[in-house]
Amino acid sequence: MHYVIGIIGLIVFLALAWAASYDRRLALTRLKYVGIMLVIQVLLGLFLIRTNVGQAIIDGISTAFSALLGYAFEGTSFVFGGLAGDPDATNGLTPSFFMVVLMPIVFISALIGILEWSRILPVFIRYLGLAVGKVNGLGKLESYGASASVVLGQAEVFLSLKHQITHLGERRLYTLAAAAMSTVSASIMGSYMVLLDPQYVVTAIALNFFGIFIVVSLINPYDLPPEEDVAIWPDVERRTFFETLTEYIWDGFRVAVTVAAMLIGFVALIALVNGAFTGVFGVTFQDVLGYVFSPLAVLAGVPLNEAVDAGSLMATKLVTNEFVAMTQIAAGDYELSDRTYAIVAVFLVSFANFASIGIIAGSVKSLASAQGDTIARFGLRLVYGATLVSFISATIVGLLV
Repeated sequence: MHYVIGIIGLIVFLALAWAASYDRRLALTRLKYVGIMLVIQVLLGLFLIRTNVGQAIIDGISTAFSALLGYAFEGTSFVFGGLAGDPDATNGLTPSFFMVVLMPIVFISALIGILEWSRILPVFIRYLGLAVGKVNGLGKLESYGASASVVLGQAEVFLSLKHQITHLGERRLYTLAAAAMSTVSASIMGSYMVLLDPQYVVTAIALNFFGIFIVVSLINPYDLPPEEDVAIWPDVERRTFFETLTEYIWDGFRVAVTVAAMLIGFVALIALVNGAFTGVFGVTFQDVLGYVFSPLAVLAGVPLNEAVDAGSLMATKLVTNEFVAMTQIAAGDYELSDRTYAIVAVFLVSFANFASIGIIAGSVKSLASAQGDTIARFGLRLVYGATLVSFISATIVGLLV
């Protein structure tokens, strides 16, 4: 039965993207690319979830990140001493969320900086974009932007396109911004693996990468003249090794502190609102959100008896951020079946939330003021599209587990 519901769910989510399209007639001509991307998603999901080779790859990635997190803790404990806690918890001082989840972002970001300086990262992003551009029906620059977002992050990707931003129209800006919101950066991937099963973190990143092309083809179709569809690579100013390294370390620290500040504010606000709702209505605000999102959770493949809990986590991610919802799962606040856990975990792995509108618009505005204002104007449509990407990926995983 869940197969039927999942297929219906996919149709509904695709229809919701088409219903909000800038040009519904043109979107229908993109169905070939939508079909190609869906097939790729299903094959990727089957490979990562159901094959021994896929499991071995995920285990390798998980082991690598576990080792990196251990190295990162060496730096954290050196600076913070006893405040960093004991990773083995032999003295009762378990590491805090900030120390074990957020501080490793600094170290992972430093490694990305080394790959950037060595030219390995730019070559990888460039050729990944070229390869994907052969099958997604989008422009070369859009394919590059999506590929760069997976590594660099939703704010940093626009720095790599700073020379092109001012020349892009609203539609192309939407595609780049939607890709940035739907993917997650490599620097934060390890932090997700601390809170969620690495299998679903890796699967979500892979599926979302292709899912964004599906949603953009339906919600934001446009014809790109051949003379505009050119591979304009970012102008890279050659910097010294230590200039690059220190920049990336500082960027990683800013991301960690920003996430920490957002969590402090959002978790406290949720507690306040939950308390107010409980006092007035007898139910928490998250329970209310759970009922609102429960039909969508069911369409994604969540059993009816778990739909409210799953819907609550999905809504929490949307109105706050993914870390708030992930920590609630990690803390054992919800008892989820294996299928529901897989669906919710995949849904949570993206930057699709209201706060991301400000992050992306602010990043672009710092480079081109008018373009930042343009992104802010279609901010709600941006979150809408990126959320549908998460639902599509989660529904496919629900069909496979």
